[in-house]
Amino acid sequence: MRKINRKKFLKDFGMIGAATAMAPSVLAHPFSITGSGQARKTRLAITGCGSVSNSYLPILAAAAHVELVSCCDIKPERAKMQAEKFNIPNHYPGLDDMLKGPKFDLMLTLADMQVHGELNRKALNNGVNVWSEKPLANTYEEGAELVSLAKERGLRIWGAPVVVESPQFAFMSKSIQEGKLGKVAAAHAHYGHEGPDWSSFFYEKLGGSMPDLAVYNMTTITGLLGPAVSVIAMLNIITPTRKIHEKGEITVKEEDNAMVLLEHASGALSHIQSGFNYYNPHGHSGEGETKATVSIVGNGGNMHMIGYDWDPVSVELTSKKEDNPYEFTTGIFATAKGNYEWPMGASLVANTLLTGKEPLLTVEHSLHVLEIIEGARKSQETGRRIPLKSSFTWPVVS
Repeated sequence: MRKINRKKFLKDFGMIGAATAMAPSVLAHPFSITGSGQARKTRLAITGCGSVSNSYLPILAAAAHVELVSCCDIKPERAKMQAEKFNIPNHYPGLDDMLKGPKFDLMLTLADMQVHGELNRKALNNGVNVWSEKPLANTYEEGAELVSLAKERGLRIWGAPVVVESPQFAFMSKSIQEGKLGKVAAAHAHYGHEGPDWSSFFYEKLGGSMPDLAVYNMTTITGLLGPAVSVIAMLNIITPTRKIHEKGEITVKEEDNAMVLLEHASGALSHIQSGFNYYNPHGHSGEGETKATVSIVGNGGNMHMIGYDWDPVSVELTSKKEDNPYEFTTGIFATAKGNYEWPMGASLVANTLLTGKEPLLTVEHSLHVLEIIEGARKSQETGRRIPLKSSFTWPVVS
C-alpha cells in the first residue's frame, strides 16, 4: 500500500489557486504600489453585522490589501459594536445611509438571505462591486439580472461559498480528471445540524436548509462532477415550530429537511441531503468532524472528503490504478488546509479587484447552484424532474 504524505500533498495541491486562495498571512504583502509608495487597497464596507461577520471581519481586518471603510446593520448597536471592535471608522443603521457616506469599492453582504438580492442591487446601482454570502439572490432570474446589471455597469458580483478553493477540493478534482476513479458513476454529500436558534429568517419563506446548508454540497458536487442537467427532490418540514431567541416560538415556513438528486451531463448521478434536524456530537458548527461527508464513486476507485466541505480535514482515495489491481492506493491527508478558510471570499475578491487574478469560484457557478435550489423546490411542488438550463466553466481546477 502506497501513501502520499502530507508534505507532498501540500506541495502538489495546497498551492493550486494560491494566487487567489490567500490567507491573511499571505495577504500581508502589498499587491501593487501607487506613485506615493503606498500599498493600494480595496475599500470595503459590510452590510449585516450579525454572527457571520465575526468570522469575516478578523480576516478582513488582518488583510493589508483591504481598507475597512464602513459597516451597517438594521440593529444599529451591532454595527457600532463591530465598528469599535475592528476599527471601522463609520457605522450606519442601514445601507441607504452607508451609501451616502464615504466611498467604497466592494460591499460584503451578510444580512438575512431574503434581502440579499435587494441589497446587492442597490450596491450595483451605486457603482459598488459585491461579495454576497449565500445566496446572492432569492431566485435564479433575480440572480441572472444582478449579473447582467453588474456587467452593464462594469462591475463584479460574486456569491459564497468558496468550497472550491480548498486544497482538498483541488486534490479530488485532479484525481477525477486523471481517471483515478475510472468512470465516475455517483456521489453523495450531506450537511446538517439541529438548526439555528438566534434568528427566524432561516425558517421563513426563501430561507430553509438548502440555501443555508445544502448550498455548500451543491457547489462541491457540481464543481467535481460538472453542471447538473436536471434535478428531482423531496422536501418537507420535520419540526413545524421553533423557539428563536429574538421572537419566541415561530412557525417554520420553508424546508428543514431536503433530499436532492442531480443528473450530471456525464451521466453521473449525485445525492445531496441537508436539514435542521440532524444531531451532531460536534455541535452546531460541526468543526472537528472526523467522518466522510462527501463521497465520489467510480468503476475504478472511490474517494471521500473527511470533515465538511466548508472546513475539510482530509481526503481518502482508494484506486485500482496501480500495477497490481489488488494493491489499492490510500492517501490520507491530515489537516492540510493550505491557504483555505471558508470566510475568505471577500478578501479573495478584494485581491481580484486589485490584481485581476480570478478566484476559482465564478458567479456563473453560484447562479447554477441557485437554479438547483429553485428547481428542487419546483420538483417538490410538482412531483416532477426539473430540467436545468444554466452552466459554468468546468472543470473548476485545470
